[in-house]
Amino acid sequence: MRINLIKKDLVNLVYMQIGFSKQISENLIDDFLLTIIKNIKSEKKLKLSKFGTFSLRKKKSRMGRNPKTKESKVISSREVVLFKPSREFKEFVNMKENG
Repeated sequence: MRINLIKKDLVNLVYMQIGFSKQISENLIDDFLLTIIKNIKSEKKLKLSKFGTFSLRKKKSRMGRNPKTKESKVISSREVVLFKPSREFKEFVNMKENG
């Protein structure tokens, strides 16, 4: 089963754990995410210590095919976001439960 974490969940976590109002919590989450997006776009790379590194990579245009219709099309060049987790993040994910 897949669990999606939405912005509303993050706002509620900040609201419950820190005690800010929901409006302030929402503004805080919005500003945080916007800062990440702007930094990745302008610097092409963003490292969050003990979490991981986001980077932009340019993909070249290529030929693709619609699997249903078998029609060939050119897939345009674009930038994609890559994420490489930090060593600490990998260790945390792979940590065994004690007990």
